[in-house]
Amino acid sequence: MSLDVSPKLLAQAESGAVREEDFVDTIRTSLPYAYGLVSDLATRLHGGIAEFADNQTPPASEQERGQLLRALASDAIRGSLERHFGIALAFQNCHRVAAFRPQARGGATHTRFTSQRAQILNQSAELRDC
Repeated sequence: MSLDVSPKLLAQAESGAVREEDFVDTIRTSLPYAYGLVSDLATRLHGGIAEFADNQTPPASEQERGQLLRALASDAIRGSLERHFGIALAFQNCHRVAAFRPQARGGATHTRFTSQRAQILNQSAELRDC
């Protein structure tokens, strides 16, 4: 299961209206590693002048890796995190996540980061089964 959904949030969904801030709070409490990593990337991006901020440190556990994969594989979760933090996320492998400014999506640096070439160059034997 990706998220620990409260009865209140489930009731919202059943009635048709889910408040994004409630959904983001559920992400924060259900996937704390993934939420914290994205929060850190957003803070670093917004606090500097670099074109993007990325993570190259593998998660300490398979549980953390699973959280990250679940967060980035879900369009709803990923989109909510992007809107909440005002970023565009890019993902290359088990843990290499980058935060870009939304207007950078499709630009030269973002395109280079998300290219097939970058994906191939970012591979290693230890990441094969991540």
